[in-house]
Amino acid sequence: MSDADPGVLEELRRAGVNRGDLVALAVAPGIGLGMATPDGSLSVAFAVDDPSGVVHLIERALRPRWVMWSNETAAILANAGVRVATSWDIAAVRRLLFGGWRADPACVWAQLHDLTLDTIPKIAPPDLFNQFDDDTRDPADPDGPLRRDGHLSPEWVNGGWRESPERLGRWAQLASVVVTRQQIALAELRDSPAAAATARSESAAELLCAELSIDGLPMDRTVAEELVADIIGPRPRSDAEAAEQRAARDIEVLRHAPLGAGADLRSPGQVKSLLRGIGIEVPDTRAWRLETMRDAHPLIGALLAWRKAERFATTYGYAWIDEHLAGDSRLRGTWTGSDGAAGRMTASAGLHNMPADMRVAVIADPGHVFVRADLGQIEPRVLAAVSGDRALARATVEDDMYAPVAQQLGVDRATAKVAVLGAMYGQTTGHGAHALRRLESAYPVAMSYLADADLAAQGSRALRTYGGRLIPMGTTNANEMSERDARGQAAARGRYGRNALVQGAAAEFFKLWAVTVRARGATVNARIVLCLHDELLVHAPADHGDAVGQLLADCLQEAAHRWAPDNSVRFVADISVIRRWSDAKD
Repeated sequence: MSDADPGVLEELRRAGVNRGDLVALAVAPGIGLGMATPDGSLSVAFAVDDPSGVVHLIERALRPRWVMWSNETAAILANAGVRVATSWDIAAVRRLLFGGWRADPACVWAQLHDLTLDTIPKIAPPDLFNQFDDDTRDPADPDGPLRRDGHLSPEWVNGGWRESPERLGRWAQLASVVVTRQQIALAELRDSPAAAATARSESAAELLCAELSIDGLPMDRTVAEELVADIIGPRPRSDAEAAEQRAARDIEVLRHAPLGAGADLRSPGQVKSLLRGIGIEVPDTRAWRLETMRDAHPLIGALLAWRKAERFATTYGYAWIDEHLAGDSRLRGTWTGSDGAAGRMTASAGLHNMPADMRVAVIADPGHVFVRADLGQIEPRVLAAVSGDRALARATVEDDMYAPVAQQLGVDRATAKVAVLGAMYGQTTGHGAHALRRLESAYPVAMSYLADADLAAQGSRALRTYGGRLIPMGTTNANEMSERDARGQAAARGRYGRNALVQGAAAEFFKLWAVTVRARGATVNARIVLCLHDELLVHAPADHGDAVGQLLADCLQEAAHRWAPDNSVRFVADISVIRRWSDAKD
């Protein structure tokens, strides 16, 4: 950070930049940085080896809201030890406004300038039949970022913006144009008044994702390898030895089969035939279905044990440990703030699907603890908030909201829970179906909210979450399928639509809570190391464990008030201070 120049601050101050003002930023280590403001009062470019030093200086003095094309910029800064407080992530806001996953600069620019996506130019190597067309360049600015047709130059989009400080400055100028148009588009969402606030929290979530990718999850390699060894055996020394271990696992299942029977246990069809041979007929071989039949025959218990071992051997075994667990005892994956559907956070390296058994190896550093917080009954509480159903909101006053719902419906708690979840997932048959009809009478506002979403999705009409995220709906080409199949597809869209509105809003609320914890926890060196669906895992100094636990509870209430200001819905979390992730009680 030695390259930081106080003269930069003076330029920003002369431009009238204050705390929270938008400042577009483009950085390239070893090249420099560019900055621009949407009102045009500032447009600068600097040649500097360590642009993070300049950003750090400005962040401490002014704390602007940094406009970034994506969290790639946040990752560059975080890798250099600079963590900015707030941002406007152009890619995240694009996904909010238009739905889906794609959010590259060419796509963002085209949509905000009413250009069709299928005319976005691509770079192809020149040959006899494909030469670079100079006619596409702006004659007044042939090396500039914009083509004559209004699209961004593919050469710039594919990294050309990094080539010089001057280009970094122009790339920042383009970002400042985009953020202005995005803000206008958000303001035009009349039915989504919270969209602008969601854009800010989604942007902060991308900062958190960049930091999660860099920090990693604390994990003890020795414990992890011992666990794997207990489940699948010692680390194989060769491919032949690995094949022997695999065959031995198969034999432990097949020895319970009828004499002479064999099967490829990795083929669901052959497993069904194997089960049929012992007199058990199943529509599928899902683990939950087999678990209910565990005591019916020794083969089923052996098959379930085999599946666990096979999952470790193929997905979470020695190769996984070697690839993702670094020498500093950190498990790292790539995080993103939106899955491109309803907007849930995602991570690679198996961080979102890690077997519960592996949690025993997730251990806090010496002198540290984990503070784990798990939101309770988040989806029905979110439904009460987004639908505005006052009767359902009253049930959220209780720690266990299913208890008052059960009393209202005149059923037991288990049935009430199944009915509520069934309403959100579109399950209208089976256990709890009779209570679903009572739900419609007891909580008509919430049930109408879900029914309206279902009907709109069946008609292929796009939906928007409470926070303004677009959820596109596919269409059915009735000419290419039977009427029955068309109805089936429409019904499936309906179920997806009603659930996506609840899950999407829950994801938005969770991320708002997470970024609030990120901001408040910095003062006590508490850092989020895992976001798992509705659960936060925070790594903190042991001396501050209890205080961080209270901080998470306070942040939950702060987030709830900001997200649903009428405070009619109570949100709860189970919070514990632990040394190992496995110590938490589910």
